[in-house]
Amino acid sequence: MLYTSTRDNSVKVNASHAIAQGISEEGGLFVPCEFPQFSIEKIKEMASMTYIERAKTVLREFLDDFSEEELDYCVSGAYAAGKFSSDSVAPTVNITGNENVLELWHGPTCAFKDMALQLLPYLMTVSAKKTADRKTIVILVATSGDTGKAALEGFKDVEHTKILVFYPENGVSPMQKLQMVTQEGSNVSVCAVKGNFDDAQSAVKAIFTNDEIKEKLAQKNMMFSSANSINWGRLVPQIVYYFSSYCDLMNSGSITAGDKINVVVPTGNFGNILACYYAKKMGLPVKKLICASNSNNVLTDFLTTGTYNKNREFYTTTSPSMDILISSNLERLLYHISGNDDKLINDLMGKLSKDGVYSVSDSLLSDIQKTFSAGYADEDEVNGTIKTYFDKYNYLCDTHTAVALKVYSDYVEKTGDDIPTVIDSTASPYKFSKSVLSAVTGGNLPEADEFDMVKELHDKTGADVPKPLASLRDKEVRFSNVCSKDDMGKMVFKLLGI
Repeated sequence: MLYTSTRDNSVKVNASHAIAQGISEEGGLFVPCEFPQFSIEKIKEMASMTYIERAKTVLREFLDDFSEEELDYCVSGAYAAGKFSSDSVAPTVNITGNENVLELWHGPTCAFKDMALQLLPYLMTVSAKKTADRKTIVILVATSGDTGKAALEGFKDVEHTKILVFYPENGVSPMQKLQMVTQEGSNVSVCAVKGNFDDAQSAVKAIFTNDEIKEKLAQKNMMFSSANSINWGRLVPQIVYYFSSYCDLMNSGSITAGDKINVVVPTGNFGNILACYYAKKMGLPVKKLICASNSNNVLTDFLTTGTYNKNREFYTTTSPSMDILISSNLERLLYHISGNDDKLINDLMGKLSKDGVYSVSDSLLSDIQKTFSAGYADEDEVNGTIKTYFDKYNYLCDTHTAVALKVYSDYVEKTGDDIPTVIDSTASPYKFSKSVLSAVTGGNLPEADEFDMVKELHDKTGADVPKPLASLRDKEVRFSNVCSKDDMGKMVFKLLGI
């Protein structure tokens, strides 16, 4: 299995190289040159497997330069008993009728990013031994909230790694911020950025491709890599849980092998929904992929009109992990659907960088729309959805999941397409206690701090409070760094002690 770059398809590297390097030299993203095919019979065999066995079944196809022993070490370590609060790791919960929620937040940081970021440090260390000549790998991360904590937790005290996380100063929830600034570990650093997530992400990408900075790191026997979903090692584990959810639906009798399902994904950076697109390319019977956005609905507009335009008002919402106007992984989708046209990708990404806008051809848009639908939910709709699902079904969801549930409801009303559907739930409601409590109570909030809000939400709903969040109350704040996006390069050196 070889990987190429979205911006130079003459590049050919193996999985270890793609994972260790993170991003291609010219700024492109690594993608598989081909996709393994899973028959319905193979998927039926996976139904009787544990999550660890399902993960190894999928991942060995993409990581064929890993030995069976190395693969087992990585996967078994990531999803070992006790790391996730659910025995099934990522349970699929029926809400009503054909509506099923895939709960991806039972890991140590209570967000879906754990599904990949518990595994990535294992993949990274094995890859580095093969390709990085024992260099110290500097994991550089821009986060809109959840990736940062999940990456910090995954990489803390991992040998031969350092991890630097940058987050928008006023663009994450209080609980998300507290998770990051109290992070333990001798190799971790955290810094707030004056600006939004796109500012931080663009600066990180620029640092990755800055030859002067890379040379300075090389002199210290260091190299950059990424824990964002631009890294193939972050994206490939996410393919697994779509196959796993399909198996769960078979086991519950909701579908029979071969039945098509729809999948709804709340997404800002497009990685989570792209992973399902890859599962579909591999043979998973997915009919429609429904992309759910919040008020920052740049993806909805693109998937509807074919024009991607980041030159618009940026909204700070109650679903901050989706407060993104530059969706990095869309580049991968465009590469595949255009027939691996790296020249087109360079042209489109150049226009995005220079002008903030690009348009695709009608034929390319038509090809995308054969698989993808899209919608968005504003803040009032998010609040109403949280309250409705709790009042009607006694199901408490977070703000991001509410975006997906609302968009799905609109999709069914518009199309009548209500076949069995999986809706991604990406975070515990307690990561956004104030917003969720406000929705449940109709805006009647007490004067209270974040942890009193947690208690009040528990008292109102009876939903269990995840232990990793409850334990944050008395933890010491370790990081208070703040910088501008233009000074992030200097901050990298400062945090590394260079």
